Amino acid sequence: MPRAMDAKDDRAGAALTDAAWSDVLIAVDRTYAELIEHQERLEAQNRELEALRQFLSSVITSVSDVLIVLDRDGRVDEVNASTCVCTGLPVAALVGRSVADLVREEDRAGLSALIAEIARTRAPGRMELSLVSSREPAPVEAVLSPRLDDRGRIEGLVLTGRPVGELRRAYAQLERSHAEMKAAQAQLVHGEKLASLGRLLAGVAHELNNPISFVYANAHALERYAAKFETYFERVQAGADRDELVRLREELRLDRELRNLREAVQGAREGAERVRDIVEDLRRLSSDGGGEMAAFDLVEIARTAAFWIMRGAGHSTVPEIHAEGPVMVLGHTGHIQQVVMNLVQNALDAVSETAAPQIALRIMREEGRGVLDIHDNGPGIDEATAAMIFDPFFTTKPVGKGTGLGLSISLKIAEDHGGRLSYSPASGGGALFRLELPLAGDGA
Repeated sequence: MPRAMDAKDDRAGAALTDAAWSDVLIAVDRTYAELIEHQERLEAQNRELEALRQFLSSVITSVSDVLIVLDRDGRVDEVNASTCVCTGLPVAALVGRSVADLVREEDRAGLSALIAEIARTRAPGRMELSLVSSREPAPVEAVLSPRLDDRGRIEGLVLTGRPVGELRRAYAQLERSHAEMKAAQAQLVHGEKLASLGRLLAGVAHELNNPISFVYANAHALERYAAKFETYFERVQAGADRDELVRLREELRLDRELRNLREAVQGAREGAERVRDIVEDLRRLSSDGGGEMAAFDLVEIARTAAFWIMRGAGHSTVPEIHAEGPVMVLGHTGHIQQVVMNLVQNALDAVSETAAPQIALRIMREEGRGVLDIHDNGPGIDEATAAMIFDPFFTTKPVGKGTGLGLSISLKIAEDHGGRLSYSPASGGGALFRLELPLAGDGA
């Protein structure tokens, strides 16, 4: 009996030992996996830090102004290449020296006073001083800014300086010739015109995408219709009897597809003509910004714009349009078309996550003006955001989904037409954009 008990105890001990070793091995594997994961995170962070270091180094190196980083005692921690060029000294000769040693003696008192003022107010300061140089003193317009740590304590200063010698020579050159200054001004105006055109093109890019997408969708539909007709005519050529042809015609729904075929051809033509009109408008704008204004129906423009936007987004329905007869306004049709399409597209984006999305367009006459209201039942725009929506490059859309130029360009177009574009919260919720344009002819 004791021997039997001993054997049983040995088996239990072996089982216990195996279970313990299994737990140990599992714990070791888990610890090893955690160590590997921790090492990978550290390596990733190290790569990010190295990339950041290289980025900061490249930025500091590429800065054309003098840049000197100082520690709390006013000694040089780091300089950029422009500082070495300005002083004629290598980096090794500058790092570790007191900033007072790098300026002329007559500027040292003013620099010390400015540093003390910055330490007291913690606000940037400005002064003109001359850096010592192996050639001749280099005057710079210097700005000193405090470097603060996480607790808001000053841990050093950053001195940036723009050499003023070249600026003074440039000013003198401008003063010597009024004609040269006028020529430079004309060039600046031309450059600004090109920059404005570039911003406009960026805003129009996604507008062009709508009619192109419409043409593309209709081309796919035409391919589908062609395949059905080919199937039918193959059976005709094969000598199928009348009953089979009638049955096949019903199965393929050729009568309906024939009507759709005409609509698809017409739609593709309209989309291509819209692209042509936009390109033609942009060509006119790039040359002289002109072209005479003409009377057109704002109701038709709104209906066409809404139709293209919804079809381009894959919607078969068109927003509600309320209008009492035509509303004839004066302007450039292509430009106003661009504005309306942009507003409808923004409304469509706003209701993209709404359970029961609704977009309504109302066109009317008010006090000698044609008015277009575009109302959506989306989340609306808060007061802080509403104050910035017409600013260039401001957008609430994700990166890559918007340029931030659509509303600013639309506002400029409306003002150029003698009208206005405004936003107000809708009474029933959502957003309401109003476009006002001068009436044309007898309606004005």
